Parts: sequence; structure tokens; C-alpha cells
Amino acid sequence: MRLRRGLIPLVATLVLTAASGTAYAVPDGGPREGGIRSITPITTIQTYGQKVSAVAIEYAGTVNPRSLDTTTFTVADTIYNFRFNPVEDLPKLADRTVTHTYTNGVPDIRADHRSAPGRYVIVELDPADPGGWTVVVSKCPTFLCTVKVNPELPTRVVQRKDVHGQPGRGSGKGPVLARATPRESRPVTEKPVNRLVDEFTYGSFLSGGMVLPYHYHLPKNYQPGRRYPLMVVLPGHGMGWDGDNLGVQLAADIPATAWLQQEWTGTSEDVIVLAPQHQRVGGAAEADLLIKLLDDFVKRFAVDTGRVYATTVSYGSQLLWAAFAKRPDLFAGGLVTGGFPVDATQATAIAAAGIPLWITHGEHDHLLNVSGARNSSALLRQAYEARGRSPEQAADLVRYTEYADESFSLPDYHAAFGPTYEDGDILRWLLDQDKTAD
Repeated sequence: MRLRRGLIPLVATLVLTAASGTAYAVPDGGPREGGIRSITPITTIQTYGQKVSAVAIEYAGTVNPRSLDTTTFTVADTIYNFRFNPVEDLPKLADRTVTHTYTNGVPDIRADHRSAPGRYVIVELDPADPGGWTVVVSKCPTFLCTVKVNPELPTRVVQRKDVHGQPGRGSGKGPVLARATPRESRPVTEKPVNRLVDEFTYGSFLSGGMVLPYHYHLPKNYQPGRRYPLMVVLPGHGMGWDGDNLGVQLAADIPATAWLQQEWTGTSEDVIVLAPQHQRVGGAAEADLLIKLLDDFVKRFAVDTGRVYATTVSYGSQLLWAAFAKRPDLFAGGLVTGGFPVDATQATAIAAAGIPLWITHGEHDHLLNVSGARNSSALLRQAYEARGRSPEQAADLVRYTEYADESFSLPDYHAAFGPTYEDGDILRWLLDQDKTAD
């Protein structure tokens, strides 16, 4: 599910709840014999990043789902969001909204939200809740910080009603597997199940003494004899590799995982996703390394070389502009969200290759002024017109969308990827580009 508008009043409410003295016990002990055996957080990537979307609570025996409802458990989670809150807010917790409670044989969500036989109780949480973000500040080597996924999620669970096992031949709820402990707040005990993120494979590309960490995702039924479109996702500055935040470019926001979900793309077509994690050492050098990685990746995997795309967040646009200008033969199209401006030399090279582009930006972007995006679209269109394209053709090849504040479901107006990715027409447009088509 996507994170939508209507969030901000909830933020204010929960911050007040946390500040007003709502207390959660923090027991030292772990799972008790005959009670809860384990608690596993389950995370999902929403528009603006990864959140705890459910918890899986394990018992010693098969749970009777008829003994459960949405008030059997309460879940509390951090109100901290790295975009808005100081890290000191990380321990401040507020109750989440429970949407579904059911049983399952594995610690994971069921799409139908219906019970299956098992010893796990799945407690699903409302994605519109402001609590439960997993990404935290990692390091601040300069005035700009990097981020990482929190390895110790502060999620807490309270069992407020008895949980029963399956009944025997007689009637009733069945034997009690765990008595209610309404005054005891329990921490998670297991590593998270990170939906979609866990399906990515890690790789590392080395060239000329430089290392480029990356993650990639192949279709579930990947066949080497087929050819698949390739989406290269270039993240923002804060998601760059800092030595302690491997893989955060997948979790910090939606672009890497959106292309794997028909809910976002509007198509069932399988896509290979490649998500490099730059190190912010200079656009030209990193663009050169990116191109070398792409040349290698295309040789190793079943990529449709007529449909290689790049999409960016903020800083990643610098790599896109440089890579497109240096090797335009590699790319069929690009999507730049909240990015840096293109320069005249790059615009000329891109227009010569005829690469379609869509640029989006927030009207009140507080980090990169909207004038850069406006100038980029104008400069690229001028470059196309200089090569004989009509103004209408140039505008079709270089599309530009500017978002007003109300388009954002979180008030981070630099995060233009939010409204961009919530518009499936833009994603479908990019996948429709094919440099081998007539």
C-alpha cells in the first residue's frame, strides 16, 4: 500500500502522545516458555521509504484464529523520521493502528489477509501511520549526512488478550498458548523480513582502484534465453555508500522496488533492476565507473539492450547526465526527479542521441532550487531544436512536470520522486521507450 495524504495531523497527534508521558515497559527478559516464542518485524517500502508494516508473533503451537481480533495486540513504534526529526526522537514511541490480525505458517504477510494454519500471528499495521520508519542517520562527514537501515528496530508489542491454540473435538477456543500480559511491552527478537528488499542480490564492481557496490534483482522466473528491460536506479547523496550503510539505496525510498510491482508500474512486464550505491567522489569518475559496470552487467545478464533506462533521485542526476553524454548508445530513456541541472555540453550530446527524458521537480524544493530543473528542460529542448526538431517534438522528447506542495504526501518538497512514482503514467512512459523501435 502507498503512503497517502492525511498524514501530517497524525504526526502531530502521535508526537503529542509521546510527549505527554505514554510509557512502554522495556523488560530485560526474552520469550517465555509457553508464551511468545519470537517477534519478527516485517517491513515494506512505501512511497517515502521503508516502514514496519507488520509483526509476526510466534507461539509454541498452532494458533486458533477465531480467538484473535484487532485488539488482541498493540504495537508501538518510533515517531522518528530522518527527514524531519532529530535522531534523539528515535526512542519516542507511539501506538500504531492495527488493520488485520490473522495466523500464518511463516512469518510473513498474506495478500488476502486471511488466516492459514500456523503458529505465527500476523499483526498488520496501517501504512499511513507516521510511526515505524526504519531508516536512520548513519554518518555526517560533512554538513550533509548519509543514512542507513536501523539494525535495531525499536518496535514493541503488547499482548492484551489471551491467545489460544486450536480446539480439540469439543467446543471452545482451545487451550491457552499465552496469557494476556497487558502491562508488558516486548521488543522484536528476530531479524526483519524485508519484503522485496531481501530478494535483491549484492554485487561489487572494481575498476581502476574504485569500488562500486550495487544490488540487483532478476525476475522471479528469469530465463537467460529471454531479454528483459533494465532499470538503473541512481540514488540521492544520503544513500551513497559510507562504509556502514550497505543496501540503504533500496530501502530509503520507493524507486528501486517500484519497478518490481505492477501496482506501481501498471504493467505485468518483468524488469531487471540494478541499483548502484555511489560514493560521491566526483560525477565524471563515478559516471565512468557506472558505464563500465553497465557494460559488464549487460554481458552477464539477459538484458534487452534497446531498453536500458536510468532513473534518479537528487544527486543521482549528476551521474545520469554524465553517463548519458559519455555513452548515449547505452540508454533508451531517463527519468530525473528532484535533480541537478544538465550543462550545455551534456544537453548537446543527449539531443544528438535522441534520448527521451522526463524531468520532475518540486516547486518549493528547499535543497535544489526549481530554477535548475526549469533551465534543464529548456536547455535540452533548445538542443533538440538546434538539431532540426520542432518545438512540439522537442517538448515530447523532454517532458517536464513541476509539483506544487499539495502533490506531496510528506512535506519534503525535495523528494519529487514521491509524486512522480505515484503517477503510473510516468513510469509506463519510461518503459515504453525503445531505441530499436521505428
